[in-house]
Amino acid sequence: MKTSLRFALASFGLAASVACCMVPLQANAALFEDDEARRAILDLRARIDAVNARVDGKADKAASIDSANQAEQLRAEIARLRGQVEVLTNELANEQRRQKDFYTDLDGRIRKMEPQRANVDGREVSIEPGEQKAYEASLAAFKSGDYKAAAGAFSGFLQRYPQSGYAGSAYYWLGNAQYALRDYRSAIPTLQTVARTYADNPKAPDALLTIASCFTELKDKVAARRTLDALVSQYPDSDAAKTARERIASLR
Repeated sequence: MKTSLRFALASFGLAASVACCMVPLQANAALFEDDEARRAILDLRARIDAVNARVDGKADKAASIDSANQAEQLRAEIARLRGQVEVLTNELANEQRRQKDFYTDLDGRIRKMEPQRANVDGREVSIEPGEQKAYEASLAAFKSGDYKAAAGAFSGFLQRYPQSGYAGSAYYWLGNAQYALRDYRSAIPTLQTVARTYADNPKAPDALLTIASCFTELKDKVAARRTLDALVSQYPDSDAAKTARERIASLR
């Protein structure tokens, strides 16, 4: 469009120039005076220049508008890409946080599954998480007065964890549950395991004292006296030994 317009203007300028050349030839006809002709030519050229300027201005403006449109499109694309980058950055941060939480939780679970060191009856032992829970549940049943459930729980515990650090105490509480159920003949060998296998257990003196009580309930005073004497001999400074001396005096 710009080329066609320039061509039209150029043709118009040529025609004007021709007309200007004809002016001197027609001077005798008095159509124009020389000064008037010059002024007309200058005016015509000024008009042509003005038209060219407008055309160039329009072309520049069109180019500016096109550039502005392209710039706007680029800005829109950059904004879209920035939005995608922000979304991906957030997703990456969330994924990293989820992975961190996962590994933290996994580490915690693994640690819970690993044996833990614990002080049981004055000894440092290795205890499995399930082992501790089973023992505590059995003891809770005994303390609640449900001796039948406690006896079953401690018996199952000892079958599952025969080498447990809680084994000495488990035998002790099992024997006491059996005693509470008046199953004296079962309680005696259970408590004797504490006194013989776990002689260094703090509950061993009390186990002997309960064994003596079982023999007393079974009307076997000789065995009861023999057990009390063993208690005083093996654990003379224990509270159980003090009680044993009192009972020995009553048996005479």
